[in-house]
Amino acid sequence: MSSKSNKKEIYRPNVAMILVSSEYPQKKDIFIAQRNDLTDIWQFPQGGIDEGEEVKEALFREMEEEIGTDAAEIIAEYPEWVSYDFPPKIAGKMKPYKGQTQKYFLLKLEKDAKIDLQTKHPEFIDYKFVDIHDVLEHTAHFKQPVYEKVINYFKKEGLL
Repeated sequence: MSSKSNKKEIYRPNVAMILVSSEYPQKKDIFIAQRNDLTDIWQFPQGGIDEGEEVKEALFREMEEEIGTDAAEIIAEYPEWVSYDFPPKIAGKMKPYKGQTQKYFLLKLEKDAKIDLQTKHPEFIDYKFVDIHDVLEHTAHFKQPVYEKVINYFKKEGLL
């Protein structure tokens, strides 16, 4: 047997965030941002967890790196890790990873949070808050099953 066929499929540990505005819970609009490297692909902010880094440390570091603020409070955490595979076009760039395994959090932005996409290494060119019912229409197709699962969980818990 070749070493290739018994190689474990590797998923990159990642944090992902569903951000609601400071007007939550009266308003349950969700933050999505448009990637700068894929045409018209919108997504939730997310990012890799560094070696030895705590999940919540990574969450706030990634938030700061991607949207220029970490002024938010955690409302809830999705109870398990959720994985998805990269589509072939993206998989090549992400080797040795086959996909990502993610820990999701629901966070509320603080009133004085200033979103600034012009970060050190900008990943997004635009952002908007969309109604909870419209989120999936705007987001990357390969992430939709995960987004739907997580959003439905937070809805069931009465949080969204």
